[in-house]
Amino acid sequence: MGALAAHNHRRPVTALVCALLLSVVGLLSARHLSLNANLVGLLPDSFESVQAIHTLEERFGAQGWVVVVGEDADPAQLKRFADDLAPKLEALPGIRYVEITRPSSFFRGHALYFLSPEDLKEVERRIDARLTWERQHANPLFVSLDDAPAPSLDFSDLEKKYAGGAVTRLSSHPSDYYLDASARRVVVLAKPETSSADLAFSTKIVEEVRGVLKQQDLSKYGPGFHTEITGSFQKKMDQQAQITRDVAVSSTVATVLVLLYLFLHFRSALSVGLVLAPVGAGLAWTYGLVAMAYGQVNLLTAFLGAILGGLGVEHGIHLLGRYLALRGEGRSSEDATREAFTHTGGAALVSALVAALTFFVLGTSQLRAFREFGVIAGVGMLVLVLAYVVVLPAVLGLVARWGWTPRASSTETTEAPLGRVIIHRRGLLTAVSVLVVAGLLTQLPRLRFDYDISSLQDQRLDSFVLDRAVNQLIGYSQVPLVVLTNSRGEEAAVVQQLQARKQQRGADSTVDFVAALASLVPDRQQEKQAILEDIGELLKRVPEGQLTPQQREQLEELRVQVRAKPFTEADLPRSVRQQFEGRGGPGTGFVLVYPSADQSNGQAMRQLAKEVRGVKLPDGRAAVVAGEAMVQADIFDTVAHEAPYILLGSTLTVLLAMWITLGGLRTALLCLMPTVVSLFAVLGLMPLLHMEFNYLNILVIPVLIGTTVDAGVHLITRLASQSSDFVRVYSETGKAICGGLLTSAVGFGALLLADHPGLNSIGALANVGFGMNLLIMLVTFPALLLVLSERKRRHRAVSPRPRDAHLLEEGRGPHRPTPSH
Repeated sequence: MGALAAHNHRRPVTALVCALLLSVVGLLSARHLSLNANLVGLLPDSFESVQAIHTLEERFGAQGWVVVVGEDADPAQLKRFADDLAPKLEALPGIRYVEITRPSSFFRGHALYFLSPEDLKEVERRIDARLTWERQHANPLFVSLDDAPAPSLDFSDLEKKYAGGAVTRLSSHPSDYYLDASARRVVVLAKPETSSADLAFSTKIVEEVRGVLKQQDLSKYGPGFHTEITGSFQKKMDQQAQITRDVAVSSTVATVLVLLYLFLHFRSALSVGLVLAPVGAGLAWTYGLVAMAYGQVNLLTAFLGAILGGLGVEHGIHLLGRYLALRGEGRSSEDATREAFTHTGGAALVSALVAALTFFVLGTSQLRAFREFGVIAGVGMLVLVLAYVVVLPAVLGLVARWGWTPRASSTETTEAPLGRVIIHRRGLLTAVSVLVVAGLLTQLPRLRFDYDISSLQDQRLDSFVLDRAVNQLIGYSQVPLVVLTNSRGEEAAVVQQLQARKQQRGADSTVDFVAALASLVPDRQQEKQAILEDIGELLKRVPEGQLTPQQREQLEELRVQVRAKPFTEADLPRSVRQQFEGRGGPGTGFVLVYPSADQSNGQAMRQLAKEVRGVKLPDGRAAVVAGEAMVQADIFDTVAHEAPYILLGSTLTVLLAMWITLGGLRTALLCLMPTVVSLFAVLGLMPLLHMEFNYLNILVIPVLIGTTVDAGVHLITRLASQSSDFVRVYSETGKAICGGLLTSAVGFGALLLADHPGLNSIGALANVGFGMNLLIMLVTFPALLLVLSERKRRHRAVSPRPRDAHLLEEGRGPHRPTPSH
């Protein structure tokens, strides 16, 4: 590295032209990058849940809705608004159909057809028994020989038997409209043609719906009437806009803070430019490679610019700081460049290799977001070191030719008072540090994992909040799971199995109800109609004068139900039929599974996936179950399964890499120790700070392993070469370590400004980790090194054979003198 840096110092124009050309190519490629915040995009296409989603989109079309909510009007005006809007939305080319009414009236009117003939006979028997009892007691000549109560007309046992079924759930609401009179709110559901994963289509269709609303005279529905849009499509757009905004704000703030710190660190605008020029070139090269390899960035890699920028600036602080110190000793610019890149640059290369290997371990994850983050971050770390070797020496050579020399204030190393304190209180500081870390370790059992999916999707966005209110108004989830089948027989088999599983699990079931078109048309209807006619004859003889108003209302509803005629699929309400129609129109092949649990609850979605997976078709094949809940469950399972292996792999990879590059296991363990100690201290500190792991911020742990180890490498490397002057080395290297960790923290700390809770938690946890590592690197680790060094000197002093001790220290073992010696 020293020779290459000296070469670029001597030929600055050639090096800078090459760097500039690569940067232009990288920027031209990167300008086509797009952001993909789709949840399905977090998993590779090889996962069954992802393949099922794609199959579902081809056969079934879009999941979810564009939901228009009208608010603040009386019920009559809300219904009028829904009736007026529906045909105008259906006229839009991207809308398949619009739903404004429930099938409640139809299913209530035909409710008795969904009872078994045996249960209908039981209803007839109970009514007949009660009528017989009433006639007997109405006869003045009748004398009862016992005090038996009147036969009960309580049908709650039958209601309980059929409760939870699709028909019961679909007919339970008293209003035929999706209307909440108390909240003064009505809902209009528009089903688009294409999935909400297609952001361009989502934006287009939502804007078209907004255009229709703008053309309406909303004032005719009341003075305070207004509309809002929510649903899957609006939520995807809002999430995308939020992340894009977070990227812009976080990156800008990170850049400003890094500039401010570098100016305070070096007190020179030129020095700031010397540090940032290689970082800018390295990021341009990295994102050019990202554009060629992936073509887009995901939820995590979108922020890698700020993160890599902070990590890259750390190399510049160490390299330029060492260069300025060497110039202060009287070295020439080229000699100082060669020396800085030979030693400090070598340490930077080791730390970059170690960090890159750690990121590459993260890149083995099946979770696409983690894998791409690991690969891009690992390549970016190496590219940044290359950019420093090419750009920084060339710029230094160029400004040296122009006669620039560092100011004396830039080359002087101010003695850090803390260095003297550490020398005099090394034992006390080591003991206190051990006690504090031991105390934090006692908090490890309180460490928790947050299974709320809000780390992946911000549930606080207005569209998410309104969507939950719409779900409550509708009474069930807008986005069910879909089981793909190919015949009525397969539909019936799937419905039967899922209902059996739901009944078996009881209150622990995560399935609300299961619906298929075939299951909404009961069998044996002719047989049931004959029984209903008999019940109708009994109801004619009921003495209405003795009934309460409520009982008379129930009697009239029952008379309507027994007069209902048998029906077929064609007689089902259009709003029901079209929910089971795929892109090709009417046909078979869909069973809808509505979850009872909140889909933001990760644990519940894992249980739901277990409950619905493994359903067998009549031929023995496993049915394909599709839906975002299945994708979420796979994401959660993948993170839970891979996390221990990634953490262990990261640690072992770092240790092995440092062992090879530093030339000794003891040195490698010493360099790794501050990272390991600070990591365990952070884990113990998290419960005290009320912080929890989630599906995104857990990647901070391997990142901390890879990015904080370089501080130990720099300190050990410098102490090994200048062990006679601890305070000078500590003052110079400690300043660089502090600056490097602070700029790294700024890169991650920018995520604290993100509105997205998952990204925010990454920034919070990373900064706690960098802060703890900084404290240990500046206090605990130097004190421990001095304690170990003092013990070594004492051991040498009491050793009877210094020569043997020297040989032991070199690892060759003691020799017995021989005559030849």
